[in-house]
Amino acid sequence: MKITATFLFLLLSLFSLAQEDAWVYFTDKPDEVYYTANPLEMLTQRAIDRRTTQNIALEVKDIPISSTYIAQIEGSSGITVMAKSKWLNALHIRGNQSDIQALTALSFVDHVQFANHSLNPINRKVVSSTYNRNNESFEVMANFNYGNSSNQIQMLNGHLLHQQDYTGQGKVIAVLDAGFPGVNTASPFQRLRDNNLILGGYNFPDRSSNFYVRNSHGTNVLSTMGGYVDGQLIGTAPDAAYYLFITEDVSSENPVEESYWVEALEMADSLGVDVVNSSLGYGTYDEPSYSYSYSQRNGQIGFASRGAAIAMSKGIVCVVSAGNEGNNAEPHIGIPADADNILTVGAVNSTEGYVSFSSIGPSYDGRIKPDVCARGQSATVSNTAGTITTANGTSFSSPILAGMVTTFWSALPNLTAAEVIQFVKESADQFNNPDNLKGFGIPDFQLALNNALNVTSLVNENVTFYPNPVDNFLYIKGNYLDRGEIKLYNSLGQKVLDLIVWQNEEKISLENLAPGIYVYDFSANNANLQGKLIKQ
Repeated sequence: MKITATFLFLLLSLFSLAQEDAWVYFTDKPDEVYYTANPLEMLTQRAIDRRTTQNIALEVKDIPISSTYIAQIEGSSGITVMAKSKWLNALHIRGNQSDIQALTALSFVDHVQFANHSLNPINRKVVSSTYNRNNESFEVMANFNYGNSSNQIQMLNGHLLHQQDYTGQGKVIAVLDAGFPGVNTASPFQRLRDNNLILGGYNFPDRSSNFYVRNSHGTNVLSTMGGYVDGQLIGTAPDAAYYLFITEDVSSENPVEESYWVEALEMADSLGVDVVNSSLGYGTYDEPSYSYSYSQRNGQIGFASRGAAIAMSKGIVCVVSAGNEGNNAEPHIGIPADADNILTVGAVNSTEGYVSFSSIGPSYDGRIKPDVCARGQSATVSNTAGTITTANGTSFSSPILAGMVTTFWSALPNLTAAEVIQFVKESADQFNNPDNLKGFGIPDFQLALNNALNVTSLVNENVTFYPNPVDNFLYIKGNYLDRGEIKLYNSLGQKVLDLIVWQNEEKISLENLAPGIYVYDFSANNANLQGKLIKQ
């Protein structure tokens, strides 16, 4: 009995000393008043402008975690701080179970959540974060020689937006991935480098500013959006700007990668990023007790999923790969693909058929997942040496789609993130009959553009504008009493036309205007309309 008791004591002692991952959540943010009065201390002007455009107010989630709280946790016995999230007001920590639990005695600690699900109170609930294909012919502005990448772009009618000179300009994408070696040297990224479109980045696992290292996966992913090799590979958003963030450590699978992911998302937000692509997903960890069951994939439990939902509330479009688990015993989408209000992307082949490796839906709470699909089988990519090759996975359908989302948004930059997502979904070929394999289906970005233009312009009960798109003459018809005034502004906000129009029907010449998107402002005694029209 003595030997048995001793053995049990040693076993329990070793168990208590085992290193656990956990998140410690704080009660408040004592610096809220200071940062609210000085927003440029926590956000760039571009981030503030994005919020202003979308009528998004600053809130407590934008405030950094108290440096005093961080210092006290870092000074606690046996605790190592791995990452932090201001949105969730939490630190990712590592230590033994007893040292972590001891943190709950601190007055500013709200609670601790272990990555090992069995160590958490059963009744604790995670607080949710609330927050027919067209083939029109256009005057060609940018007629790229896509080579083998033509299918993955034309499948989405992305080439039609490129022909109208919408290529992502003015928008910023953050890529959250495993590494970007070769992006600073390989020829397919020369155009990005020459045009200063790589704005920066960060390596979170190494806590380093060198992001041109680690795994080549991010290099392959970036090439589908920003790559450019005439006759071989053209990315879906070749003129967007990019931030490159390493959040994945391929040497192991640990929940700290979710925390790096959210930390990168918050940095992207603060820098004013518009679109995020992440071809990463989490479900199974090296420590089985950390893994997520299907019942936990409801958008409310995964740390990264909760972060993704908050990003949407900040006016960012998050595009995430569905995962490559379709052939596995657990075939469903993982974390953060289960997040609400994002675009989760599945994979199809060159003939638009579902490919069996693509993870399926729905989310556990019954939402349509994936949301949409793009090519993910034999997608055209660049490797680190600059050689154009092919690769399989939702890792590539996601950025192909993310680049097109960015290009679409560059055509209509004043849309909100929610509007962008809705127009993309509504343009998909299965929108009226979604399923668990392809979701709403394959988007048609020319249809999305047409729908967005028609919704934001055209008709009220008094006045009609037509046609839209317009060639040389715009007609305004309606009963607006005495007279009306129409003003047109170009994409730079410059007024290019200001005319008085009279009752009944007016024909306005636009022959001298360059092709592009224009914003109109029409006012009269009984009508006031604002919207967009496209000049072909």
